[in-house]
Amino acid sequence: MFEISESPRPMKLGINGLGRIGKLTLWHHVARRSFSEIVVNIGRQVGQSLADLAASIEKDSTYGWLGTYLHGFRCTHVVENLNEQEGTMTVDGVPVRILRKSRNPKDIEWREHDVSLVVDTTGVFTDPTLPADAPRGALRGHLEAGATKVILSAPFKIKDKSKTMPEDAVTTVMGINEDDYIPERHTLISAASCTTTCLAHMVKPILDHFGANRILTASMVTVHAATGSQKVLDRLPASGATDLRKNRSIFNNIILTTTGAAKALSLVIPEMKKIGFIAESVRIPTSTGSLIVLVLTIQDESLEKPINRYVIHDIYRNAANGPSKGYLIFSEEQNVSSDIIGVPGAAAIIESTEIHTRTAAITVDPKLAGIKDPSAQPVQIPVTQVVIYGWYDNELGSYTNMLGERTVTIADSML
Repeated sequence: MFEISESPRPMKLGINGLGRIGKLTLWHHVARRSFSEIVVNIGRQVGQSLADLAASIEKDSTYGWLGTYLHGFRCTHVVENLNEQEGTMTVDGVPVRILRKSRNPKDIEWREHDVSLVVDTTGVFTDPTLPADAPRGALRGHLEAGATKVILSAPFKIKDKSKTMPEDAVTTVMGINEDDYIPERHTLISAASCTTTCLAHMVKPILDHFGANRILTASMVTVHAATGSQKVLDRLPASGATDLRKNRSIFNNIILTTTGAAKALSLVIPEMKKIGFIAESVRIPTSTGSLIVLVLTIQDESLEKPINRYVIHDIYRNAANGPSKGYLIFSEEQNVSSDIIGVPGAAAIIESTEIHTRTAAITVDPKLAGIKDPSAQPVQIPVTQVVIYGWYDNELGSYTNMLGERTVTIADSML
């Protein structure tokens, strides 16, 4: 699916932050040879030397060695040519520069290093309405510092509810609504979240087949791997904390939490605004590999020939081989979460063996439909409930790869 450039684009990529998504974004673009140079801003010193940072880039507890990821078992060390004074190195031959001075986006030296495209992976600067000089920093600070386009690896979050989404900001998911990005207008682009990316690719084939008017209700639960914001061991909550569970050990617990996937989904698939949707999240003690359980109630056409699992199979199989090819995988195997870690080009992997349907007739009181005729009789409507399971590697395989593809397409629009 992903194009490996024979020669890199004649532009540099900036990455702000080197957490889970920042580090894997670096891996992704090194593998693809996407850019002539990658400039990573950390804004602080790491360890005792640049060699300590290089070791963090090269090794990963979830995905193993970077060299193995790139070249398989024949790999050797791929981070070389370290220059402590300049903060430079090569990663599998790709020039990488590390900036260690500033954490506020407006103070990062993007202009000095000729960086026009930045991916912010910190998860800190998510409000597109804040000005560049906001006291604690803002996403727009990257623009003041020299960038012309900023991609956010998280959903936008507007803190002041009286404000609306700025005209120069847009949320897109590759394979769903990437054409909503208009190069002449948009400077801030959110790539949504890992859960929204998977959910969108699970929902769209069903929506395209049945239409929004036939989907009566929708709900989802994501059984989600741990994230860096969770605690390894129990800790006291911060002052004013309302969710005490976030401070409990992820090693030892299944933890109920929240997700904004339903809200973000309506930004990339506007038709979902017509459908009542509930989204919940459960965190579990795994490092990556997550699952969405999607439940839909669909108005059926007949009790005699209802929607069944084979109809749903065909919808996803056709999507995976057609309009969603490269983003959606229709699996006929029996998977567990570790099987989908690192699978490339898989925004969602449909577990077809566990698709279930049940059809029944519901009785509707005419009065509830606004019919005032006293002679009107109750109406029976066939309804099918569908349960669909979709896997996603919430770090590298699904989200970072989709983010990387979005980054490359935006870069191409800038050339």
